[in-house]
Amino acid sequence: MVFAPVNAAFAKLPGGTVETLLKPENKATLAKILTSHVVAGKMSAAALKKAIKMGGGKAMLKTAADGKLTAMMKGGKLMLTDEEGGKATVTQADVMQSNGVVRVIDGVVPPN
Repeated sequence: MVFAPVNAAFAKLPGGTVETLLKPENKATLAKILTSHVVAGKMSAAALKKAIKMGGGKAMLKTAADGKLTAMMKGGKLMLTDEEGGKATVTQADVMQSNGVVRVIDGVVPPN
C-alpha cells in the first residue's frame, strides 16, 4: 500500500527541499523518502482499522525503507505517526489499483 502525500504536503517542507531532492546527486535520498511511504501488502481501510483495534489502538507498519509508521484512529480519522513524531492524516482511503492500495495523506513521512 502507498501513502501518497498531496502536493500541499510537499509545500510544507522547508523552502528548497523539493528542488534539492530532485538533483541527480540526491537520487538515493529521494528514493528513501519515496519508499518510506510504501508498506508491503494490499490492506483495505477496514482491514487497517481492524488491525488498529486488535493492536489496542495502534498498528505498526513496516515501510519499504525499513522504517516504521504507527497507524491509529483519532476523531474518526486514520492518522499516521512516523518515527520522529511527525503526523499525517489520511484524507482519501482505498484508492484501489491493480497492484495495491493508495491512500492520500496530508503530510510527508520522512525516513528515519
